[in-house]
Amino acid sequence: MTARAGGADTDDQAPIIVTGQRDGYVIDQADATKTGTPLLDTPQSVTTIGRQQLNDQAVEALNDALRYVPGVTLGQGEGHRDQIVLRGQSSTADFFLDGLRDDAQYYRPLFNTERVEVLKGANALLFGRGGGGGIVNRVSKSAGFSRTVGGASIGIDTFGAWSLAGDANVVLADQVALRINGIYEKLANHRDGYDGHFIGLAPTLGVKLGQATTLTLAYEFGRDDRVIDRGVPSLGGTPLTGYDRTLFGSPRLNRGTVDAHIARARLDHELADGLTLSVAGMFAGYDKLYANVLPASATAATVTLSGYESATQRTNAIGQVNLVWKGHTGTIAHTLLAGIEGASQISDATRRNVLFATGTGGTSAATTVPLAQSLALPATSFTGLVTDSHTRVRSLSAYVQDQIELLPFLQVIAGVRHDRFEIAAINRLNASTPNRTDSKWSPRLGLVIKPQQHLSLYASYARSFLPQSGDQFSTLDPAYQSLDPEAFRNLELGAKWEVAPALVVTAAAFQVDRSNTRVADPANPGFFVLTGASRVKGLEAALSGRIARRWSATLGYTYQEGEIRQATSAAPAGRQLDKLPHHQFSAWTRYDLSDRLGLGLGVVHQSGQFATISNAVTLPGFTRIDASAFYDISDRFSLQLNVENLADTRYYPSAHTDNNIATGEPINARLTARITF
Repeated sequence: MTARAGGADTDDQAPIIVTGQRDGYVIDQADATKTGTPLLDTPQSVTTIGRQQLNDQAVEALNDALRYVPGVTLGQGEGHRDQIVLRGQSSTADFFLDGLRDDAQYYRPLFNTERVEVLKGANALLFGRGGGGGIVNRVSKSAGFSRTVGGASIGIDTFGAWSLAGDANVVLADQVALRINGIYEKLANHRDGYDGHFIGLAPTLGVKLGQATTLTLAYEFGRDDRVIDRGVPSLGGTPLTGYDRTLFGSPRLNRGTVDAHIARARLDHELADGLTLSVAGMFAGYDKLYANVLPASATAATVTLSGYESATQRTNAIGQVNLVWKGHTGTIAHTLLAGIEGASQISDATRRNVLFATGTGGTSAATTVPLAQSLALPATSFTGLVTDSHTRVRSLSAYVQDQIELLPFLQVIAGVRHDRFEIAAINRLNASTPNRTDSKWSPRLGLVIKPQQHLSLYASYARSFLPQSGDQFSTLDPAYQSLDPEAFRNLELGAKWEVAPALVVTAAAFQVDRSNTRVADPANPGFFVLTGASRVKGLEAALSGRIARRWSATLGYTYQEGEIRQATSAAPAGRQLDKLPHHQFSAWTRYDLSDRLGLGLGVVHQSGQFATISNAVTLPGFTRIDASAFYDISDRFSLQLNVENLADTRYYPSAHTDNNIATGEPINARLTARITF
């Protein structure tokens, strides 16, 4: 339901399409590759979701947009954050905004997003730590210099949720333009007691400093206030049925707020023909507080609950410089990337546990209450702090990559990155000060063969790493500070074929090996050693673009299997990885019956998957059908109806633990009105 406005293209910016002009769903390059390389020449699987598709599907949050991406499954995120599983690797931190790390735990909005890019496989060369299964990059809307234009939208659904959004591009002078996006969302869904709201504002200033230089200054603010919903427990190895609307918590206590302030600056300068320099920086502040009561187990008659409160304040400062040269040495063509990146992250985190009143006048960390559609909870209070930590992370990275065209049909991509990663923590409860420094090399090697101009075959090898303190680095346990980082190795073979100028078919086979997973040291109780390992293998195929003049579509299928290959502290060898359905299929298509009337249809299918690595609880497979209709009343005013879960299927799309399982929304409809001016 996000409004959009058009603006003029500049030498280094893709055009912004004004509502009414159909550009299809295919996008031929990703900003996250940092070199402007066409996706046909990029030796890895990449999925892009453009603004047109986001509008057609009426999605306003990142997790909803990713449901149609092959190979991506969603974690529940404890009801307060984005959490993705890419090629079997779960992450809450492999998110980027315009190529800069945006790793705090929150729900990312799309009101100021032009497109979403999903780069699969190990990506440490370009992005540093983590990213073992892939990364997600949001590309923000930019200011256009050609004309002043704007738009607005309003939408409402059958649960009572509604939103109002605006998007204006204002040309202030020949070389200066301002773009402002804003949104207010009232949140509601099928769950009892659920509500909330989101407010977002994002101004972007573009300035041309001569013919060869562009300066972009951007700021994005988001305030999210919502009920924290941890879903339903399990019973007998499957989700508890009959309670899809029940909040297994306290409507008073289950509440979370996030304030996110993200300021960015970028200078792009053409030093010479084929030689460009970009300097980018980000300063972000995140202030988060949430509390929740959550289900821990259930019987046919009762449910056991526990709970906690968590607070996090984080500041991120990131600076990045990239130099790209496109030229020749003799008959050999090069796209050479060299860059450096420095970052600082400071986090303060606290936690208190919930206490429940008992009948004897005392308190307990857990309570068991009768199972009912509306739970009767005893009075609650909080313990003192059980966690109080201060953490500082510093990293300095340098990387170089060359894409070498040896022959018109043969390209070699080779590069390496070096990261120095320092983490120092203070545990304010026991005064311990663990710290660790890692220096890691992350190589990448790819081969692209183009037997035809519009067909490429590729092979790639890449490595990535993740320090042992987890992907949020909110603390560092002294037992882990001596352990080397986890390592990821990605192998991929694939093909990309531009069937037509606006239609692309891709296929890939991949293998992700994860090692250095920690396990308990049998000789030293309370300490850990690195022996664990896992492997994910899979096949992926996708189609995206315009099949005919009036027909656009995206289709994707992924087959994956993953298992523990060496015992870890959580599972023995041979156990299946969680949140990894063997089969995933998604399809979204829009057909315009006329210049004013269009219809859309979507299908999402997942086979059964384990909720956690315990393999004790299975989320059943499901198929969800969505539909839509579009009508342009005039060139400036349009209506759109989206129906989700048309067949009213009961399904459980994601989980966090064996007893925190999300429930899928029943059939619901959303009506959106858009106007441009």
